[in-house]
Amino acid sequence: MPRKKTQRGGRKSPWVASVPIVVSDREVSKKWYTEKLGLALTADDDHWVTVGGSRGKGSQLHLCQASENRPTPIELEPGPSGIVIVLAGDFRIACKRLEQAGVEFSHQPEKAPWGWYATIRDPDGNEHYLAPE
Repeated sequence: MPRKKTQRGGRKSPWVASVPIVVSDREVSKKWYTEKLGLALTADDDHWVTVGGSRGKGSQLHLCQASENRPTPIELEPGPSGIVIVLAGDFRIACKRLEQAGVEFSHQPEKAPWGWYATIRDPDGNEHYLAPE
């Protein structure tokens, strides 16, 4: 993954490579995030499966299967993740395409005083914000 060369005081700044998303079934989630949401599959190596922007643009979501390699499964914690996924092009048209692809909206696109946003829900109930580019 390419590293952004931002410097602060002559040193390279840290950066976020991936954010974990706990899922019940990695294969189901991989299909949802790539085929329905349209993110790129950026790594698929057994346990390490990430999705995100193509060509290394932006951070990656690491799909962590709750039941894997643990004596007791990680508990799913559905609800707001705080993650913002940026949509290119006309925001309302992009949201309509996602809806037609079967993406569930927990909050339909809305224009707030600070700009457009929407929220979507993955198969495990993880909610992510959508924002325009």
